[in-house]
Amino acid sequence: MTGEAGFPRALTVAGSDSGGGAGIQADLKTMQELGVFGMSALTAVTVQNSLGVHGVHPMEPAAVAAQAEAVLSDIGADAVKTGMLFSAEVVEAVCGVFDRYAVRRLTVDPVMIAKGGASLLRAEAVAAMIRRLLPMAEIVTPNVPEACALLGLPEGAIRDESDMADAARQIRLLGPEHVLVKGGHLPGAEARTECADVLVGGGGLVRVLRSPFVPTRHTHGTGCTLSAAITAYRARGLAVEEAVRGAKAFVSKAIAQAVPTGGGVGSLWHAAHRSAQAE
Repeated sequence: MTGEAGFPRALTVAGSDSGGGAGIQADLKTMQELGVFGMSALTAVTVQNSLGVHGVHPMEPAAVAAQAEAVLSDIGADAVKTGMLFSAEVVEAVCGVFDRYAVRRLTVDPVMIAKGGASLLRAEAVAAMIRRLLPMAEIVTPNVPEACALLGLPEGAIRDESDMADAARQIRLLGPEHVLVKGGHLPGAEARTECADVLVGGGGLVRVLRSPFVPTRHTHGTGCTLSAAITAYRARGLAVEEAVRGAKAFVSKAIAQAVPTGGGVGSLWHAAHRSAQAE
């Protein structure tokens, strides 16, 4: 399925990653790999490599909104995702644009903390995200620490799949149509043979989605890539659960062929699905 333009289009509103593994860079790679024309509105420039985030240089909220407005007013988008938004002012500015253009297929990746521990979302922005952005979302994709933060729970409060399902139901009450709580940060997850994510959708229906655990530390960009793949599949017209399952398969292949970029945590290989298709 293609969009009104004759081809599927997706917009990502997120920060950059100079190391190329996450953020805008990962989003656009993923969209391209999945046959979707990707566009971007940059929220911040991060100084980043495999060893961590060494600086964050935010864009002015008006500049972020202007980028999104320019894309939506001319090219349009069949689906939209948000990643790193950084501040409450950016959240408000972006939501204003989404309101004006009646954005519906919206994936919210509530990026808060980089893999190395650097903060990518100011504390006051969490409240703005809950109040303004989550009610607009078709699907929100928090990992376990982000789910705790959205619900005001102490770190470590979500310990198993049952807790993940409870958290997903509670987050859904904040307004999003679907919630995908990702289980990669569960205690002891690295010792398991499977990774389990919990999807809660219409009517509170719970789906536990499992994928093989890949033993590697090179997982930089996993959350960005997953949410971008969901967005790309939604731009192509897949139903939400089908988009999530397709995105998980895409990410599993990308992790299995992850590359050790630099001396720290390496990045996914976004073209990995091609070799699977060729087999």
